[in-house]
Amino acid sequence: MLHCRSCDAELHQRFVDLGSSPLSNRYLSPEELQGMEPTYPLTVYVCTHCWLVQLPAVVTPEQLFSDYPYFSSYSDSWLKHCEDYVDSISRRLGLTSAHHVVEIASNDGYLLQYFAKRGIPVHGVEPAANIAAEAEAKGIPTLVRFFGSRTAEDMAAAGLKADLLLGNNVLAHVPDLNDFIAGMKFLLNPDGVITMEFPHLQHLMELNQFDTIYHEHFSYFSFLAVEKAFLRHGIVLFDVEELAEHGGSIRIYGRHQADASKPVGARVENLRSRETAAGLDHVEAFKNFTRQVEETKRDLLSFLIGSKREGKSIVGYGAPAKGNTLLNYCGIRTDFLDYTVDRSKHKQGRYLPGSRIPIFAPERIQATKPDYVLILPWNLRDEIMDQMAHIREWGGRFVIPIPRVEILL
Repeated sequence: MLHCRSCDAELHQRFVDLGSSPLSNRYLSPEELQGMEPTYPLTVYVCTHCWLVQLPAVVTPEQLFSDYPYFSSYSDSWLKHCEDYVDSISRRLGLTSAHHVVEIASNDGYLLQYFAKRGIPVHGVEPAANIAAEAEAKGIPTLVRFFGSRTAEDMAAAGLKADLLLGNNVLAHVPDLNDFIAGMKFLLNPDGVITMEFPHLQHLMELNQFDTIYHEHFSYFSFLAVEKAFLRHGIVLFDVEELAEHGGSIRIYGRHQADASKPVGARVENLRSRETAAGLDHVEAFKNFTRQVEETKRDLLSFLIGSKREGKSIVGYGAPAKGNTLLNYCGIRTDFLDYTVDRSKHKQGRYLPGSRIPIFAPERIQATKPDYVLILPWNLRDEIMDQMAHIREWGGRFVIPIPRVEILL
């Protein structure tokens, strides 16, 4: 019997079933093409007690994150978002050299570098040693460990408690949610602040963002669900911001329950009320998601089949994990997509998991002049369309798969 990772209730209600898929960030070397790829279920449930949408853990964090191919610094728009956050939160909290900032899942130092430039002491926690090395090269001290209660205790014993404890797109990656939040509470100074960013479940549902479901993402949060999860550990969410990043995210602000200096703001009540009005605390709201997912699959395949029958060439842009969910769920391989490109040198020369589509540098598009470019990281569509505007010179067009198939000049 499956149990909720937040409240331990039994899980019965299915949210969506995307079949079976390989790990979305396990890119293949040429030598691995002759071997077998393990696949795992992508069946998601919703807890009808606390309303957390979740994927049961079928692989360990060590399998997923110990040697990780995603480097945050390759997106210019994401770096700008992070720099803006550092400016905003530094002013809001009055951060100085007397404070200490800790980021969980700090990746390659993409965000902490902006605090360090302000002279604010920082520490990162990053389980992937290959990525942590990049952060250290930037001068960002980084602890190579998974975060949880034990890591928090060790850091606190070393005098590394946090005035600001943050995490971007990490909360969804945590299989033991209660241990993770308990660790945050332990590491946070009495008057400290937690901020966490993650994709918003309501946007996922309304905008059909099913491709953000993959094995690294154990949980999919509404505000209602995340508020319950934090309050269970004595952390009050006193503010929330709605963000455009990753197709629609939220940034929550947490503090100790005993810290009365930070009253709960109007944005918390507003979002809570809107989610309640949308039915995110009733099972009926979750029952129809599968139908719209299936419709998107049919529409994308119809476009690809029709274009190929017309003799058109189609390639991909990007090799994101979400793209691998889309391609594997829809059964898209090199019969539809000749190749894809990615700015990350860590992915170039490798192959997408499952579909085994080859990954090249972006210059490949200029050399082959395809008729269509399918943008797999659709959340970066504007940035990519600006970078690749030259495809219009030969009549090339962009294809956006989510929330619905769009063909753009």
